Amino acid sequence: MHSEAAYATTAGAAVPEPGPAPTAPRATRRPAARPAARPRITDLRGADRTPRTALRFPPGDLIVVSGLPGSGKSTLMGRVVPRRDGRGTRVHRVDSQDARERWQRGRLRRLPYTLYRPLVRVAHYLVLRRALRSGASVVVHDCGTLAWVRRWLSRAALRDGRRVHLMLLDVEPEAALTGQRARGRRVSRYAFARHRRAVRRLVARAEAARLPSGFGSAVLLDRAAAGALERVTFG
Repeated sequence: MHSEAAYATTAGAAVPEPGPAPTAPRATRRPAARPAARPRITDLRGADRTPRTALRFPPGDLIVVSGLPGSGKSTLMGRVVPRRDGRGTRVHRVDSQDARERWQRGRLRRLPYTLYRPLVRVAHYLVLRRALRSGASVVVHDCGTLAWVRRWLSRAALRDGRRVHLMLLDVEPEAALTGQRARGRRVSRYAFARHRRAVRRLVARAEAARLPSGFGSAVLLDRAAAGALERVTFG
């Protein structure tokens, strides 16, 4: 299965970068759109695939970056997500790790993370809520285990006439564990098993094009494909 993803460009294609704007006007809410019957799926896994250097999506749409802890979601988001879209409007990059690091630098840094983890999650979802209400393009980190978050994004997109797109990092568990060690973070064996089951189900749903209503496309990436991706643009 290798159907076309939303506005994906192939290697070597020139993709103009969005220019800066003096101000970032609030995006106009579009009328609610009827969801497509079947999302478009692009499977970039495997060495025989043509590498993509860029993925392009409509301005104002939402991208969910999902995969195992340690699979490289935060690294990928920090490397390829632009600051502004093709309209000059800010692109919101919402990563739960950013919220965690802010709290770890604060007054609670001497406490075990498990004690203030609920506060970190609340802070993360408040940032996400503000980003969704802005009407601007949003790229959000998703651990894969919380299906209600994807349903929330789907409802918000349908309400505003936007689309959600899934970027799913499908990496081997051993590689994800190595990524955790490299960043000095470890997920418990129980939690990691939950993540593995959730991501496995999500991969299966993406392969079968059975994504939540409101999802317009999905891109499946392995480590090599994620490494070849240079940028994501909205325009």
